Amino acid sequence: MSRRRNRHSFRKVKMAGIEQISSSVDALMKEFDTLTHNVANVSTTGYKRRCNAFSQSLKSLSAGQANSPGQINVESALDFSQGGFVQTGRPMDFALYGNGFFVVETAQGPLYTRNGTFFTNQNGQIVDEQGRIVAGQSGAITIPNNLDLSQLSVSANGTLGLAGSVLGQFKIVDFRDNQGKLVPVGTNCYQMPEEFGTAVPAEKTVVKQGYVEASNVKVIEELVDMIMVTRLYEANMKLVSAQKDNSGSIISAAMG
Repeated sequence: MSRRRNRHSFRKVKMAGIEQISSSVDALMKEFDTLTHNVANVSTTGYKRRCNAFSQSLKSLSAGQANSPGQINVESALDFSQGGFVQTGRPMDFALYGNGFFVVETAQGPLYTRNGTFFTNQNGQIVDEQGRIVAGQSGAITIPNNLDLSQLSVSANGTLGLAGSVLGQFKIVDFRDNQGKLVPVGTNCYQMPEEFGTAVPAEKTVVKQGYVEASNVKVIEELVDMIMVTRLYEANMKLVSAQKDNSGSIISAAMG
C-alpha cells in the first residue's frame, strides 16, 4: 500500500511538473510568433505592435527575478503608442498625430486605420490601398479628376481644400478607454466589437499632409526579446529531457 501511495504521489507531482513546462513552452511559442510578426511589419505604414502580457515578464526575467512556468500570461494586446513620421512629399499621404483613426467604409461596417496612404478612384473619391472609400464627415470626399493634386491642401483638423474650394473633412474617430478592445482584421485595419460601444470624434488629433506614420515597432527591442524567448525555450526543453532521464531513478526512490 505504501508503494502504491508513493507511486501515485510521484505521478501527481510529475504530471504537475509536465503541465507547467507544457504551459511555459506554449506561452514561449506564442510570444515568439508575436515577436516575429512585429519584426515582419517594421516597415508597414501605421502598424501597431502586438504584445503579450508575457512580454513584460521578460524584463524581470532578464533582471534575474524568478518566474515559474505556471505564472506565464500570454494575453494579447496592441500597443497604440505613436509611431514616428516619415516625410514622403506625396499630396495624398496623411499621418495622424495623437489618438484617433481614419475610417474606412466596407460592406461589413466601418474599419479603422492609422495608415493614411490614400488614392482616388475613377469617380474621384478618396480610397485606401484596397480601393475602399475613406469616410469624410459628410460621406465620401470627392476630388474632381481635372484638378491638380499637387495643389491639394489639408488643415490640422483634416479639412481638405483645392483651388480655393473646401472638398470635405476626414472623419477621424477615437475610442478612448475602449481603444484596447479593437480587433485586428487584416490590411492594417481594426474593427470594434459592438458590445464595446461606438466611436467618438477624436480630439486634438492633428493631420499632417505629405507624411505617413511609421510602424511603432522597435527592432532592437524585439530582437532582444526573441533571444530571451529562445533561451527560455531551450531551458524548458532541457527540463523535459532531464525529467525523462531521471524518472527511472526517482520512481525507484519513491518506491523505497
